[in-house]
Amino acid sequence: MKKIAFVFLFVFALALLSMRNTGYQVGDTASDFKLKNINDKKVSLKDYKKAKGFIVIFTCNHCPFSVANEDRIIALHKKYESQGYPVVAINPNDPVAYPDDSFENMKVRAKEKAFSFAYLFDETQEIAKAYGATKTPHIFVLDKKLVVKYIGAIDDAAKDETKVTEKFLESAIDALVAGKKIEKTSTKAVGCGIKWKK
Repeated sequence: MKKIAFVFLFVFALALLSMRNTGYQVGDTASDFKLKNINDKKVSLKDYKKAKGFIVIFTCNHCPFSVANEDRIIALHKKYESQGYPVVAINPNDPVAYPDDSFENMKVRAKEKAFSFAYLFDETQEIAKAYGATKTPHIFVLDKKLVVKYIGAIDDAAKDETKVTEKFLESAIDALVAGKKIEKTSTKAVGCGIKWKK
């Protein structure tokens, strides 16, 4: 009987471990990275000498949720770059599975939408895994020391900007800029699952 109970507890413990969130949590310090931008130059966070923090957004070309948020992402960069919080967008998807998300197609999409922010290709998917990103879009707000301050969604209406009632990301950035406590540090990211390499 004791043996059966031990086996049960062991299996239960393994299940809990497998369910545990991986990647960064709010309060963790993120590592910097160096990824290829759509201008073919490598970009890292340390390149942003005047930044007070970063809006790191895992996104892509093909996902309807990402497409629905593109104008919001453009507006966020326009609003917050001057306040020291630029957008750094990262495409983590496997282009073999989704050719629309290839590096060349990233260039095309960025030109079509006139992206003024870095749009980086996480070719090995190591950065997405390190962050614990699971969706596109998935947001991580970092301060100057790369401490994670917010994780989740841009707002509460992922597919329809006209239905937004709460702007989670803007509230977090506004609090950081004002030196105040962020009231909501995490929300559920809503979007397409990241297309991992097999």
